[in-house]
Amino acid sequence: MARALKLAWLAAEHGEAPVGAVVLDAQTGRILGEAGNSPISQNDPTAHAEILALRQAAQAVGNYRLTDAILAVTLEPCLMCLGALVHARVKGLVFGAADPKAGAIVSRLEGPALPFLNHRFPVLHGVLADQCGGMLSRFFAERRKI
Repeated sequence: MARALKLAWLAAEHGEAPVGAVVLDAQTGRILGEAGNSPISQNDPTAHAEILALRQAAQAVGNYRLTDAILAVTLEPCLMCLGALVHARVKGLVFGAADPKAGAIVSRLEGPALPFLNHRFPVLHGVLADQCGGMLSRFFAERRKI
């Protein structure tokens, strides 16, 4: 999560919402993919940190299925990112701050438990939540001042 926080900070430096994501090999702990949010700079509404990190990881392993991968992200994933996690068949998800507005894992929707999904994965949440959430709160407080 420390690496994801660093990526979130770098995203904020570029004017993006500070969200960072890292995809790890569950067996070795090796980083397979990592990214910060960049929908603004890439002019791409799908350029969430999770999506970009999953894309890198898929390229690294040569397969769109990431069955031995764990995604660590600073903010609870949205509905779009939940769909990507399911399609990638990730082994697990770890996230920091809950997203009470759009979180599709535990906050607004218990996404991984939806009965019609063809893949389930364990979730660990609240990891470094204060640091993750604090970074987001400070970023948006500064934006409101502008």
